[in-house]
Amino acid sequence: QVPLVESGGGSVQAGGSLRLSCVASGYSYRNYCMGWFRQAAGKGREGVATIYTGAIGTYYTDSVKGRFTISRDNAKATVYLQMNSLKPEDTAIYYCASNPYVCGNPAGFKYSGQGTQVTVSS
Repeated sequence: QVPLVESGGGSVQAGGSLRLSCVASGYSYRNYCMGWFRQAAGKGREGVATIYTGAIGTYYTDSVKGRFTISRDNAKATVYLQMNSLKPEDTAIYYCASNPYVCGNPAGFKYSGQGTQVTVSS
């Protein structure tokens, strides 16, 4: 098991911002593709954003493009998700996820954390 610990969730009004953090430990973080997925109540997992090893590229699902930014700090083994202009439909549990070497949809990554709740009110 690869420990991933998320933090930074909370409740905000529409238009507000939150920054999620995810600390990884116990493995060669630099060789892992990192990402975030979310799951709203009664719905399936949705990949939100991915950042490639070495931060050479990023991917965002269409609904968050221009509002969310994923980044990573390899020295701190931490990945971030900056969420701006939040909407009520962004309400979900957000999970950090990692996968060795291969990137893709983070909802299908090999490892994930316990999740952090994000609630956006209108």
